Amino acid sequence: MTEHEHGYETGRERRAEHGGTDRTDGAGHVSTGSTIDTVDGNAAIPELVIISGMSGAGRSTAAKCLEDLGWFVVDNLPPALIPTMVELGARSQGNVARIAVVVDVRGRRFFDNLRESLADLEAKHVTRRIVFLESSDDALVRRFESVRRPHPLQGDGRIVDGIATERDLLRELRGDADLVIDTSSLNVHELRAKMDAQFAGEEEPELRATVMSFGFKYGLPVDADLVVDCRFLPNPHWVPELRPFTGLNEEVSAYVFDQPGAKEFLNQYTELLQLVAAGYRREGKRYVTIAVGCTGGKHRSVAMSEKLAARLVTEGIETVLVHRDMGRE
Repeated sequence: MTEHEHGYETGRERRAEHGGTDRTDGAGHVSTGSTIDTVDGNAAIPELVIISGMSGAGRSTAAKCLEDLGWFVVDNLPPALIPTMVELGARSQGNVARIAVVVDVRGRRFFDNLRESLADLEAKHVTRRIVFLESSDDALVRRFESVRRPHPLQGDGRIVDGIATERDLLRELRGDADLVIDTSSLNVHELRAKMDAQFAGEEEPELRATVMSFGFKYGLPVDADLVVDCRFLPNPHWVPELRPFTGLNEEVSAYVFDQPGAKEFLNQYTELLQLVAAGYRREGKRYVTIAVGCTGGKHRSVAMSEKLAARLVTEGIETVLVHRDMGRE
């Protein structure tokens, strides 16, 4: 982090890490906080979710949702390595408390290895949940055709042949799944909402914001979701005694917010962001970049960004503040 970046932490408590006490997880299972033997002695076993299902049914989206909720996600891990991953998590001293593993049928001996791994986990008293993503043949065909990619199991045949082969291979796993989600008629946001409902618990999914000051003369930030223009305020650049300083200076900040409309703009834009943030959460969006601009990115945008970031923190939004162009002049 550079000298022009500030990390603001919210007052919201993080999800409590489960130690050795009994707990009930999002799928209704009760975990007794078991331990696993490691070279370091007994350590708390991480929560484990195995994500599988039909290719094209949304495995990657489900995995990304858990990642945004704070899970450690491993994609396309060979099933034989799942117990090793759990043991490594147990050795992390609580740094990896929740693990999600995405597995599919592309690897050879898929089910032999998976059955052995599940048996190993059961012998070690590891509580695991299996999430299975399902979808109709018609929906899967449309999705593969839309991205113009072959099904991983179709070989020299058609997409429907690959789907049929995969469905047969996954039939047993689907029957063992703790949670089956049919995504045939779901869009990405609706799938994320279902995952949130299962794994976010009672806590509302977090939204993380980046507030970035910038100068219009250096170009718009390409990753901005929202852009704020502070050029409606008088420019401190034309005040000789303020010109050498930046918006971090108290005198410059006071000058900016003494101007007509500055405080009103901050108050009303903060209220608008409350509505936007609520909508982002409902739509499954976890990250937002708010770009605050003035001519050079030195005075007005910096002062406004500082105040706006502080307001977002009071609203329970984890916020990072970046002054992109300060110091370029």
